[in-house]
Amino acid sequence: MIRPREVGYTDELLADGSVHRTYEDGRQEWRRRGSGGVVHWHDDRGGAGTDELLGKKIVKRTLADGTVTYGRDIGYGRTLWGRGETLMVNRTSFGGRMGAALVGLGVAGLAVTASQLPPLDLTPEEEEELRRQAQSSSEGGSGGGGDDWDGGDWGDDDGGWSDDDFG
Repeated sequence: MIRPREVGYTDELLADGSVHRTYEDGRQEWRRRGSGGVVHWHDDRGGAGTDELLGKKIVKRTLADGTVTYGRDIGYGRTLWGRGETLMVNRTSFGGRMGAALVGLGVAGLAVTASQLPPLDLTPEEEEELRRQAQSSSEGGSGGGGDDWDGGDWGDDDGGWSDDDFG
């Protein structure tokens, strides 16, 4: 079992359709959805990049310098990054609040298993296969069973804000 450092955040929808994210450790981030479900972001510390849901709840984060890391949505408003060092918890969403309640009841602890870890790296072909699988599952109506990403389908809601889009 891995015990990641938990960092909570809340999102606020701004009038222009972008999102202001405030992290419990004091960081701030501004996010806007682009084409193809890619989320563009920049923060108050000079960082910038994009987040993209690839499928199977894998999130690809590309920094402005080209560095790529992967995260995995593990449900209840929680996204695990890297080798399990950091668990981001969406305190805005129902899932995030439900996850906190379950932790309080001892039903879902903070420890995560190795099977929940995101990949360290993926080839371009593997990324494309995940995108294809996500597209296929959303077209098939299965919804992919996602708690927080709506099965990975970001593209059918006319670009509007959903607190689940930015995990």
